[in-house]
Amino acid sequence: MAISEELLGFVRDALAQGRSRQQVEEILLQAGWSAEQVRGALAGFAEVEFPIPVPRPKQYLSAREAFMYLVLFSTLYISAYNLGRLLFQFINQAFPDPAATARAAQYARAAMRWSVSYLIVAFPVFLYVSRLVGRAIRLAPTKRASKVRRWLTYLTLFVAAAVLTGDGVTMIYNLLGGELSVRFVLKVLTVGMIAGAVFGYYLSDLREEEKGIRI
Repeated sequence: MAISEELLGFVRDALAQGRSRQQVEEILLQAGWSAEQVRGALAGFAEVEFPIPVPRPKQYLSAREAFMYLVLFSTLYISAYNLGRLLFQFINQAFPDPAATARAAQYARAAMRWSVSYLIVAFPVFLYVSRLVGRAIRLAPTKRASKVRRWLTYLTLFVAAAVLTGDGVTMIYNLLGGELSVRFVLKVLTVGMIAGAVFGYYLSDLREEEKGIRI
């Protein structure tokens, strides 16, 4: 969200005159600014003891970091999808469909080989890039302000939430139709666990980040 220069200027001047953050927030809310705009403007200045307001580092865009985060999240999606696909095939093997043909079995073996191949390549890349990104953030915490990182994180949360919602709807639909089977339930749980793990991890990551800029 872009913060108005007029709003930032007002907040800077008010803090410089010794007004408390609560006073500044209250008067801006009374003037009609939204809570999100006010908190964003206040978050632009660090809570440190100094005669004048100290600005926080602004979000920035780096081509190198864009590349790193695109690799990170694309390998995450590939790994999550192929993990689910592989587990689906294991479930099919454990609870075979009596109506399955020999061609279906051949397709299942090919699907398993593809999934294993993707995981062998993509998952180590994901872990390696995650390690590089994590180390870079520990050395320079301001890198958390990367716009690419925030956009892709929220996109991942959206995708995971959409998958979880669809998973739940599918479960209820089949339950109401009396079409539940062990194989179906296990597949629904597999999707829910993978999407839930991704959603929970990145949601907690965002919460940790927001603690650092909480006003």
